[in-house]
Amino acid sequence: MALATAAPDSRPANPDFSSGPCAKRPGWTIAALEGALLGRSHRAKGPKARLAEVITRSHALLGLPPDWRVAIVPGSDTGAIEMAMWSLLGARPVDILAFESFSEAWATDVVKQLKLADARVLAAPYGALPDLAAVNPAHDVVLAWNGTTSGVRIPNGDWISDVREGLVICDATSAAFAMDLPFAKLDVVTWSWQKALGGEAAHGMLALSPRAIERLLTYKPAWPLPKIFRLTSGGKLAEGVFKGETINTPSMLCVEDALDGLRWAEGIGGLHALIARSEANLAAVAAWVEHSDWAGFLATDPASRSCTSICLKITAPWFAALPPDGQAAAAKDIAGLLEKEHVAYDIASYRDAPPGLRIWAGATIKTSDIAALLPWLDWAHANVAARHTSKAAAE
Repeated sequence: MALATAAPDSRPANPDFSSGPCAKRPGWTIAALEGALLGRSHRAKGPKARLAEVITRSHALLGLPPDWRVAIVPGSDTGAIEMAMWSLLGARPVDILAFESFSEAWATDVVKQLKLADARVLAAPYGALPDLAAVNPAHDVVLAWNGTTSGVRIPNGDWISDVREGLVICDATSAAFAMDLPFAKLDVVTWSWQKALGGEAAHGMLALSPRAIERLLTYKPAWPLPKIFRLTSGGKLAEGVFKGETINTPSMLCVEDALDGLRWAEGIGGLHALIARSEANLAAVAAWVEHSDWAGFLATDPASRSCTSICLKITAPWFAALPPDGQAAAAKDIAGLLEKEHVAYDIASYRDAPPGLRIWAGATIKTSDIAALLPWLDWAHANVAARHTSKAAAE
């Protein structure tokens, strides 16, 4: 491919391709928040009703089974998944699937913080999935459905036993509202407002199956639980938290923004439409990668390629010849050049991931913006490659 000598003619209308917080919905303006109940107690009738509305709309939009319970919890998705692990694990052995930064963090929590002696970490390098067939259905399982920092997703739930004894605890923060989650195979699902619907950060969502609730009511962990993790009181379920009575004080501004995202999703056709938009974005990138001589997917198996956090590796010979720190710097140079041109913000790979690029392609991203971005990737790569090859020749 000849080096680019001029910038592409068109630019993405929206350059926000960050993997979190993610792009706002198309057409969003600050006017969407004008109805926020600010300066009010979140325990008052009106604000509490808004919180409950987030719960009921989320439940319906995701297509959760009717007997699942949903709560708004502190600390974004991290708070939700850790609330689940601290409250539910320890009753039986646990398998943790670790294949990128956040799933590795959950493994650390289980092994080094909760110190569960009967925990197994089933690991895989960036770009791959662990051996799913190795999961023991008698064990609890902790997993991330989509590796936000690796661009690798679990393709389906066929490997999860229908007669499992353990609970399946699923971090779905970059999968919810963009992928078809098999709720019949899951028991705990967590996500945050700041991902697929482009909401503001700080709050997490926790969805529990009847099996998970039964565990809550029949099992008491050996360790003390801080107040913000407690889902039971006096041996009974804390019903209020599933009706909008949050454990800590929420931002009503963020609540209003979450409702705006949910209403937008309902208006464009619901979950099916959200998934279709994300998959169309992935298809556009895949078609470009197929003809690229310098970029490839970090995900090694096409079936496991994420349709939200698309992670690309740089395969060009000039890049491979660089030392590791040089590769990291070169990848950041490509991302930095695109940011300088106001074409794409925040698309450098995650700090713990292999050097490359990470492009958010969830439903709030238009495929036309993905299409407009791709020639700019070629342009930025060509310019950074020319700089490095010229330097190498001079040396």
